[in-house]
Amino acid sequence: MSLPLPIIAVLAGGSSAERDVSLGSGKASALALARSFPTQLFELSADALPWGLDPRRHVVFSTLHGTFGEDGGMQGLLDAAGVTYAGCDAASSALTMNKARTKEAASGRGVRVADAFCFMAAEKPTAETVVAKLGEHVVVKPNNEGSSVGLSVIAGSAALGEKLASITRGSWLIERRIIGRELSVGVLGGKAMGVVEIRPKSGVYDYTSKYTKGLTEYFAPAPLDPVTTAQVQTAAEAAFAACGCRDYARVDFILPEQGDAFLLEINTLPGMKETSLLPMSARCAGLDFTGLVQELVRPALQRFQSATSAQKL
Repeated sequence: MSLPLPIIAVLAGGSSAERDVSLGSGKASALALARSFPTQLFELSADALPWGLDPRRHVVFSTLHGTFGEDGGMQGLLDAAGVTYAGCDAASSALTMNKARTKEAASGRGVRVADAFCFMAAEKPTAETVVAKLGEHVVVKPNNEGSSVGLSVIAGSAALGEKLASITRGSWLIERRIIGRELSVGVLGGKAMGVVEIRPKSGVYDYTSKYTKGLTEYFAPAPLDPVTTAQVQTAAEAAFAACGCRDYARVDFILPEQGDAFLLEINTLPGMKETSLLPMSARCAGLDFTGLVQELVRPALQRFQSATSAQKL
């Protein structure tokens, strides 16, 4: 006798700078999941589990982007409450939210990463120190935010000095700027899907380019030769494994004219509207949006059913 399906609890909203993006992801995912599973959408506004979440009845599919939702905070609460959830566990979520730690882990598996400075606001390097190591063209971004929140492209020591002076709190990363083609790869169950190319009309894929209609072109699959495509997919799988990721993630790269792609970041809870990058990557592999969300939640359902069966023995 098969076990009854649990309710898929879709978590959306949250308290981070990416709240509005999360709400869009949550609503789209809940509609798609409801075609196959009992589904309940929870809109969160605080860093806490939603009222009514029951580990005996619910499996969580989180679309909480940014701090707390994506950095292991929510995952830790779910673990403590005994709630089964899809996606990366608390440890890998915390690691991948920290761009410096992600780069360190991935480079240990042979994935190419850009030279960088990581620092706390209270211990800022001087512009001269940064330029001496990385050159005058750099990218400055928070070390633990997503959706390109706070990203700045800087040219010259004077502009860098002004940017550093404006930083008053948090952990930050300064990377040598790599000029090239921006690529994104969805990874499902440890296997890379299609490679997507991102072409922002401004030349910089920042928050505005991401979320303003018409400012960015997307090519899925990316117009790359088969060898380059395979190399990027292999690097995505290596980065996913190096950071201990589970179930699914999206891995972003920049591909210079010469040599292998550089890892930008791993996004463990990426945007999940039909037009988002992970669904684009999945369509290259023959999965439509409804099929994708079914695959994303499938391992969590298996974990839930295994645990339920064990409890009944």
